Amino acid sequence: MVGAAAATLRPRLLSPFVGNCSYHQSKQPLHHLFRHNPGHKHISMRLSRTFTGITNLLFNRSNRNTDEFQDMTQKRLKPGKLSPKRLVPDHIRKPPYVDSMKPPGISSGPQIHDEKGIECMRAAGNLAARVLQYAGTLVKPGITTDAIDEEVHKMIIDNGAYPSPLGYGGFPKSVCTSVNECICHGIPDSRELEDGDIINIDVTVYLNGYHGDTSATFFCGDVDEKAKNLVQVTKQSLYKAISVCAPGVEFNKIGKIINDYANEHRYGVVEQFVGHGVGRVFHSDPVILHYRNNERGRMLLNQTFTIEPMLTMGSIHPIMWDDNWTVVTEDGSLSAQFEHTLLITENGVEILTQC
Repeated sequence: MVGAAAATLRPRLLSPFVGNCSYHQSKQPLHHLFRHNPGHKHISMRLSRTFTGITNLLFNRSNRNTDEFQDMTQKRLKPGKLSPKRLVPDHIRKPPYVDSMKPPGISSGPQIHDEKGIECMRAAGNLAARVLQYAGTLVKPGITTDAIDEEVHKMIIDNGAYPSPLGYGGFPKSVCTSVNECICHGIPDSRELEDGDIINIDVTVYLNGYHGDTSATFFCGDVDEKAKNLVQVTKQSLYKAISVCAPGVEFNKIGKIINDYANEHRYGVVEQFVGHGVGRVFHSDPVILHYRNNERGRMLLNQTFTIEPMLTMGSIHPIMWDDNWTVVTEDGSLSAQFEHTLLITENGVEILTQC
């Protein structure tokens, strides 16, 4: 799961094309709203419902594939009905934030592990990968995202782990399911997947005191070639970023390589959501920016963190629904995301969240 900057709430403006959703204007400069500072503890999985009214002026649509989604016929997303909260057996170890409605934010300091910690991270990463792989097999026209959540929840607890999103800052479900124009944090509900949809499934498990975090975007039925290309480029951007990781490498190289690759294909990179340190805590330093930046910081031996780029076919600017979680593109254009949890090793990098 991802994080974003927080800011002050302002009066609501309704957006007609995604149902009951909104964005908020702020008097704060855009620079202060969305600049991610690893030294500040204001980053969490949750994005404040604060957006600026001048974002369109700062975004040059001519540099994006706007023509590629104008002829796409998928329906705009609308909120569905939520099922009751799923139960977790008492014997399952729960993270400290469970039952608190306040997101714990980002913890300062990197996640560095000894040999035992590395083995625990490998176990959590492997389970998350297997759960995600299974969730992907469920994707088909007619299935609800709530049904996917139910299966994910069951598999996680059957393996003695806790679904990390459940109860994080009040998040009501065990997995994030983000369909079509949903950038991230989609809440599983009664909506049935339709032929031609794309869906990101974001799985995080808490096993033996460690979090493993991963996501992928899947095809539902017969998907348009333009949507397939967006998904493929997003996946490749992640692996290109992973390929440069090693001890001593500057974190800002991640953003550069993702941004450059996205630009080659005329896709946008969402800037408000970031990768993060992960391990004993869900979100910690460093904050991983997926766009060009000059932030300082280098990768450390035995450190774990996520990279999770979100690319869009059109606008990179997000709108948050009234559920305070679901984030969609302002123009309804498609968005895709992939994520891995990584371990920095003497030889470079190890992907922990793969089967």
